[in-house]
Amino acid sequence: MMTKEKPEGFNKRFDIAGCFVQHDGKFLLLRRQPDKANGNTWGLPAGKADPGESMLQALLREVQEETSLQLSEESITYFDSLYVRDGDFDIEWHMYATTHEAQPIVQINPKEHSEYKWVTPEESLSMDLIHDMPESIKLFFNM
Repeated sequence: MMTKEKPEGFNKRFDIAGCFVQHDGKFLLLRRQPDKANGNTWGLPAGKADPGESMLQALLREVQEETSLQLSEESITYFDSLYVRDGDFDIEWHMYATTHEAQPIVQINPKEHSEYKWVTPEESLSMDLIHDMPESIKLFFNM
């Protein structure tokens, strides 16, 4: 379950920042390695904030670690934050976006992801997405 309003009894375990990396009407999805949590599903470049890290700092670090893309703070736009409840597991999900004129060269971290794809929002909804990703895509792309 994903909501804009904080659910009653929300017990946040951590914050996660994710980025819609966009180019030419498509955005970047990464496929998680099978041995990772939510293995073999597709999601945005994303990850947890380390202690003392701002959400923007966490986002820039995670995108670089997962894709080798070096983004600047100025290239990032904040989109929205939502509360996610998956059973007893509560997180706060922070979405950002960046757009590239030229398609960036992506080099995934093979320890975390097995492949990447540039997809349209419509194409993405037919993929095996990480939980709550369909709702995030629909919200971001106003679908």
